[in-house]
Amino acid sequence: MPSVSQAGLSGDFVDVLCQAVTGNRRVIVRSVGLTLAAASLAACAQSNVASRHSAFAPPVRQAVVHREAPRVSVVRRHDAPSSDHLALAKPSGGGLASFYSEGQKTANGEQFDPNELTAAHPSLPFGTKLRVTNTNTGKSVTVRVNDRGPYVPGRVVDVSYSAAQALGMVRSGTANVKLDVVQ
Repeated sequence: MPSVSQAGLSGDFVDVLCQAVTGNRRVIVRSVGLTLAAASLAACAQSNVASRHSAFAPPVRQAVVHREAPRVSVVRRHDAPSSDHLALAKPSGGGLASFYSEGQKTANGEQFDPNELTAAHPSLPFGTKLRVTNTNTGKSVTVRVNDRGPYVPGRVVDVSYSAAQALGMVRSGTANVKLDVVQ
C-alpha cells in the first residue's frame, strides 16, 4: 500500500495533519460520547421496545361487545318509625323535650345560634312556628323549626338553649312538653 509521502504529499503536511488529528482526538471522543448518550436517552423516551407490530406485543382487542344491562328497580324498605320516636306525626301533641347548645349548621343550612328561639323536629316543615309548653311549670315559648331531630328515641323535640331557658328546663336537661303548631 503506498504511503502518504508516495502519493505526492510532502512530509511537512503529513506531520501537521497527524498533529491536528492527535490534538483533536479528545474533542472527537467527547463528541462521539455525547452522541451515544443522546441516542440512549432518545431511545428511553420512546414507548416500549416491543412495538405493536412485534411478536412480543400483547394481543390487541379488536372488537368490543356492548350489551345492554338489565334494568333493575331499587326499592328501599323503611321500617315504620316507632311511635315513641315520631310521636308528632300529627301537628300537635306532646312528649319529652331536650335542648342543645352546640352545633355548626342546622339541617336547613343556616348557622346554629343558641340565642335564637329555634327547634329541631323530625317531620314538621322548616319555618313552622311551634308553641312549646312545659307541662310541669306551665311556661311556654314559640320557636321556629330549622333543624331535624331529636335522634334519641322517646324525645319529640330539641329546643335551642335560649328556648330551654324560657321553659325552665336547663337544669334538668329534659322536660315533658305539649306542642302546638302556631303557623
